[in-house]
Amino acid sequence: MDPRTPSTATAVIAVDGPSGSGKSSVSRGVARELGLRYLDTGAMYRAITWAVLRDGVPASDPAAVASAACSASLEWSTDPDESWIRVDGVDVSRAIREQSVTSAVSAVAAVPEVRALLVDLQRGAVRSALAVEQGIVVEGRDIGAVVLPDADLKVWLVADPGVRAARRAAEDAAAGRAHVTSSESIAADLARRDAADASRAASPTTQAEDAVVVDATHLGLAEVVAAVVGLARERMGA
Repeated sequence: MDPRTPSTATAVIAVDGPSGSGKSSVSRGVARELGLRYLDTGAMYRAITWAVLRDGVPASDPAAVASAACSASLEWSTDPDESWIRVDGVDVSRAIREQSVTSAVSAVAAVPEVRALLVDLQRGAVRSALAVEQGIVVEGRDIGAVVLPDADLKVWLVADPGVRAARRAAEDAAAGRAHVTSSESIAADLARRDAADASRAASPTTQAEDAVVVDATHLGLAEVVAAVVGLARERMGA
């Protein structure tokens, strides 16, 4: 990252944590509050997974997955109020949330070539924001530890597993997703994904040493957003 005067307007904020902890909703809220861009890196991995499945490539074949990933063209929005992502010109914003993608994304994300490709794109999105003197909130699982180790603020967002599962079930139901299942089934799936993401060889899910832990178990969305915004303003001296 280029040297710059610390300011909330140009802050680079990394929000990491396990699946279902509320990273997306919190990150969008923080970006809106501070007037920053927003990047959902999880959606990028899901989009590549969608492309892999579209091409009939087994997620268990790393070489074929890497080839499919390199052939796909991604476009995405960094507007927190207009979130979308496209693969080869096709809007897959809803499709990437289906169960087929959810079941395969950890395997696809574990392929080193996929991670290298997307990390490069993610860092490019940050450079593009800073080039026009605008900050960005980037959320994922290894942002503070790997993708943006020099981020101005790193947040590790956590919540009780049962709460995470209940929130994910509510989100799926509200979105009208056909694969909505019980909180118990979702909790098991979240545990499986957490284990897979934490044990992968390439950039495993890792809490950065200097990340601030925010526990959202007993907090509403507005309260978590306010907490992160407060941390950003304190860190930036605003």
